[in-house]
Amino acid sequence: MGSTSNSYNEAVDRLNKLLSTQSPNLYSVAAKKIQEITDELQQQVAVEDVTQKLDEVVVDPVVQKLKNGFCHFKKEVYLKDTDLFSKLSKGQSPKFMVFACSDSRVCPSHVLKFNLGEAFVVRNIANMVAPYEKNEYPGTSAAVEYAVLHLKVEHIIVMGHSCCGGIKALMSMPDDGTTQTAFIENWIKIGKEARSKVNKLHGNLPFDQQCSACEKVILILHI
Repeated sequence: MGSTSNSYNEAVDRLNKLLSTQSPNLYSVAAKKIQEITDELQQQVAVEDVTQKLDEVVVDPVVQKLKNGFCHFKKEVYLKDTDLFSKLSKGQSPKFMVFACSDSRVCPSHVLKFNLGEAFVVRNIANMVAPYEKNEYPGTSAAVEYAVLHLKVEHIIVMGHSCCGGIKALMSMPDDGTTQTAFIENWIKIGKEARSKVNKLHGNLPFDQQCSACEKVILILHI
C-alpha cells in the first residue's frame, strides 16, 4: 500500500514539473485531468485498504475457525444429504423436545445422537424447567407451548449431567437470599425445592456428593 502511494505521488510531481514549462492553458487543462485521476486513484486506494483489512480479519484464528467449521459442514454434511435439507427447508416435525444445560460439554445432539430436525432443544443454566408463571419465565413456557401445540412433539426429555456448575451454584446459595450476580441466582432458584430435598436427605454428605445428588433430584422434580 505504501509503495503504491509513493509511486503515485512521484508520478504526479514529475508531471507537474513537466507541465509547468508548457503554456498556461495546457497546464490548466492538465491540472483538471490530474485532479480527476487523483480522485479515481484515491477511491481505488480506499477500496484496496478495505480489502486488505478484510483479509486481515479473515486470517484471525477465531474467524478462521468458524469459517473452517462452516466449510466442513457444507462439504461433509449439507452437500452429502441434500434431500434432507430440501425437506427441512419446508418445515420441521421433531418427535422430541429436550431441555438441556448450556454447558459446552454436553450438547444433546451429540450425546443423544439426534440428527437435524429430530429434536426441538431448549438449553439454559442447569437444565431448568421453569414453572408455569406468565410474568416471570415466559421463555420456557413459550417453548413448551410451541413444541406441544405447533410442532406436536411426542416426547419431552430433561437431560441432566454431572459436574454441573449451575447445580453447584444452587447448592452454594446463601440461605438469606443474598445474591452476587444480577441474573444467575434468580434463575437457579427455580431448583430450590431440589436443594431443600438434598439438604434434608443428604445434608451429612460431602458437598460434591450433595451436588451429585441434586443433579438427579432436580430431574425428577422437573418431570
